[in-house]
Amino acid sequence: MEQRYFVTVEGQRASYPTGTTYRDIARQFQDRYDSDILLVERDGKLRELNKALDRDCALRLLTLRDKPGTQTYERSAVFLMLKAFYDVVGAEHVDRVSVEYSLSHALFIRASGDFRLDQPLLDRVEGRMRELAERAIPIRKRSVSTDDAITLFQERKLYDKAKLISFRMSSRVNYYELEDFSDYFYGYMVPDTGYIRQFKLELFDSGLVLRLPDPAHPGRLLPFQPSLKVYRALCDGDQRSLALNISNVADLNEAICQGAGTQLILANEAMMEKRIGDLAETIASRQDVRFVMIAGPTSSGKTTFSHRLSTQLKACGLRPHAIATDNYFKNRADTPRDQDGQQDFESLSAMDVEQFNRDMSRLLQGEQVELPHYNFKKGVREYNGDTLKLEPRDVLVIEGIHCLNDAFSYALPRQSKFRVYISCLSTLNVDDHNRIPTTDMRLLRRIQRDARTRGYGAQATIRMWPSVRRGEETNIFPFQDSADEIFNSALIYEAAVLKPYVEPLLFHIPKDCPEYQEAKRLLKFLSYFLTLPTDAVPQTSLIREFIGGGCYHG
Repeated sequence: MEQRYFVTVEGQRASYPTGTTYRDIARQFQDRYDSDILLVERDGKLRELNKALDRDCALRLLTLRDKPGTQTYERSAVFLMLKAFYDVVGAEHVDRVSVEYSLSHALFIRASGDFRLDQPLLDRVEGRMRELAERAIPIRKRSVSTDDAITLFQERKLYDKAKLISFRMSSRVNYYELEDFSDYFYGYMVPDTGYIRQFKLELFDSGLVLRLPDPAHPGRLLPFQPSLKVYRALCDGDQRSLALNISNVADLNEAICQGAGTQLILANEAMMEKRIGDLAETIASRQDVRFVMIAGPTSSGKTTFSHRLSTQLKACGLRPHAIATDNYFKNRADTPRDQDGQQDFESLSAMDVEQFNRDMSRLLQGEQVELPHYNFKKGVREYNGDTLKLEPRDVLVIEGIHCLNDAFSYALPRQSKFRVYISCLSTLNVDDHNRIPTTDMRLLRRIQRDARTRGYGAQATIRMWPSVRRGEETNIFPFQDSADEIFNSALIYEAAVLKPYVEPLLFHIPKDCPEYQEAKRLLKFLSYFLTLPTDAVPQTSLIREFIGGGCYHG
């Protein structure tokens, strides 16, 4: 008798014979979705569509609108692009193709070898991608021994992957095949190239960009409008990585194995200190500047950065004073509410903008001002006799999410403000074809800080993360190009230091909760890194804001 399994999808229960693939089941529900079903979640675990049913289960069907679906599409599109690039140029002419970072709904990619990188070449590669997509060629997963995988990638001149795999404890390695092209990827793939239909290749600066569809509107590509300031900061980060001889996780692991971890930490910290010192000199050279306005997304290290910048400003002969914009929150009873009826503390309307501008204007005019203190327990602004009067060499260092928004400091003359945008713009990648999203590093920082200082578990931090990201999209990112300076707070070694702190927190997340899938993905990511002890991390290091032991935070 044929064995059958019961499957529940969207409340609908049906039985299927052994050997039925998740793709077969997804086809029955495809007309209910506005974009392709790319992946399934089976009882809380992700499964590729070409996997066969082997038990009774409940399925959630994932599309581009879901984060795992977006990641799967991006990964598959990169695989298709690489296959097409090697087909058009010829493997013998390619030295390296490296997926560097995300830039305005696209991936920035560098390519080098015996060819001319221009738009006509990219048009040919894109044409080959579309040809392969039309043919719906299967993308097959293979499993081989680790030794065989190392040999395979060395033969294909993918030395970064061979070195990365050599640090893995597993005896076997999964990789993907697309006709005669094979590659290793950190995550899942679509079943065939027919799923990859929305993309475009364009020449940009010294490389190219692979434009990808908008998760909110899967049928279209968003305009490519990159922040050139952020792009330059990322390029600067690349140069610092090259100076340290670290271009990927395998290089970092190798340095740790060779006992060079301490020197790496100290050199990276020296680079950051020099950048902060240079920034302080720039600010000090502008005689009209009285307000240093610092903003950036969560877990960028704004607090430590403001302390270190203040120290460097003192070295330049200025007298910095810290001002936290949180002290200008409206009383909790007057806080506006969002569309869900929850108090919206990240909205500009949650701030007493008028009072902030009155106080800052009076300080600029040389008056003595009593500054407020926000009592978060009571939810009210209080005055405790803290007064300030600006002397000629005094400068205010002001930190807050709205500091780059002119509507927040509308009364202050433009020349009196120096605006700094700070973010963790990591340029370290797993290997040439598997990038590390900058948001991942910020999330790891946030998980550890929340656990250490707020008593939150990793599950709570991951649950809140989408809401935090939406607030950044509204209140921070639109103003990043208005900054006078962009400061990249990423440290090339930080994942190796964070690993022993964050891993236990992620392992604590139950398998039956919605946050488990993200925890599992982060655990796999951390598994690529060897651990670095914290002994050599200076007390002034920005990473101390998250792991503790810093001179600014205890």
